[in-house]
Amino acid sequence: MSNGIDEAPTPSRLPAWRAHAQPIAEAGRDFLVRPDIAFLNHGSFGARPRPVFKTYQRWQRELEAQPVEFLGRRLPTLLGEARAFVADFLNVGANDLIFVPNVTHGMNIIARSLELKPGDEVLGTDHEYGAVERTWRFTCQRQRAIYRTQPISLPVTNTESIIEQLWQGVTEHTRAIVISHISSPTAIIFPVAEIAQRARSQGILTIIDGAHAPGQIDLDVQAIGADFYTGNGHKWLCGPVGAGFLYARPDRQHLLKPLVVSWGWEPREPGPSPFIDFFDWIGTDDPSAYLSLPTAIAYQRDHAWPEARTACHKLARTAQAQIAAITGLQPISPEAPAWWSQMCVAPLPINEKLSAKELQRHLWEEFQVEVPITDWQGRRFVRVSIQAYNSVADVERLLDGLQHFI
Repeated sequence: MSNGIDEAPTPSRLPAWRAHAQPIAEAGRDFLVRPDIAFLNHGSFGARPRPVFKTYQRWQRELEAQPVEFLGRRLPTLLGEARAFVADFLNVGANDLIFVPNVTHGMNIIARSLELKPGDEVLGTDHEYGAVERTWRFTCQRQRAIYRTQPISLPVTNTESIIEQLWQGVTEHTRAIVISHISSPTAIIFPVAEIAQRARSQGILTIIDGAHAPGQIDLDVQAIGADFYTGNGHKWLCGPVGAGFLYARPDRQHLLKPLVVSWGWEPREPGPSPFIDFFDWIGTDDPSAYLSLPTAIAYQRDHAWPEARTACHKLARTAQAQIAAITGLQPISPEAPAWWSQMCVAPLPINEKLSAKELQRHLWEEFQVEVPITDWQGRRFVRVSIQAYNSVADVERLLDGLQHFI
């Protein structure tokens, strides 16, 4: 293996990569991702198939054709229909769900709404997404509450250990637990249903960051039993950027207040509930992404998505094993789909002369591999996302790049 960073890949390698550049699922041919790159970072911002993007643009054209008709007369009905479709997909009530631009927005609604007292505690893990951690630290500081981070050690081997480690951070002052369904830095699927059940028995709210769950794993939000669940539609569900949702249990909806006060506060014509009124209309905006989510859900339903996910997991498992063979470092969790699905993390050795950011840049600039490299809790990881459009060639190119630089 070379530790240098000056040599670019030789042209002779390129045909070998492209020789295997066939999507692992037929639906992968519909995506708009550039075919000349190895895009292994679906987990960050997702990507959309052509039919979904076409629907998104159609809604935008309808808005442009007659803005007053679209926004002033049709929109409440259109949002209600889209909300019902998404709610059915998540197995929740249509009036227990609102659209938000993304999980960060949804998490801010919850955090800014809860009335914490001085000394109250909100508990998260050290696997949480940075924006979510910052949201809760900011909110707790303003209310003189405390945001605590409970370490969950690696490797993880069973759900009982995760729950017991988490509960080491629970005290008599814990009012809420904020936890990822699928962790961003480690890609681990957390046992959120078991956590929600135990928390409820102790009178503790559960708030789930579901950014990576919809579309990547089977999702029954009602069965999870959390008080609040916020998810993204633009990642693994393959909807447009700007499409997310926030679910609140009916008995918890009164706790939520609008981030932006608009016509839904003291509405002239009340809708299904204050929860819907507060958030359906917050001023002039483009709702096209929300209205396109049903098409994204239908696309996956009509393209044998469980089989596509299985193929993606298989290729991701191969990538993880081959990275381990290169580095000699063991995986951080079992390889079964119960622990991770289309997104996995593999440890890398830390090269003090090459930062994570620099390694990521070199992989992109010299190998045209788009993949995140992160330093987390004193360790370095590569997070590999496999979607229907990925190929064996994409993984081969990543392996070539890693061998070249580590």
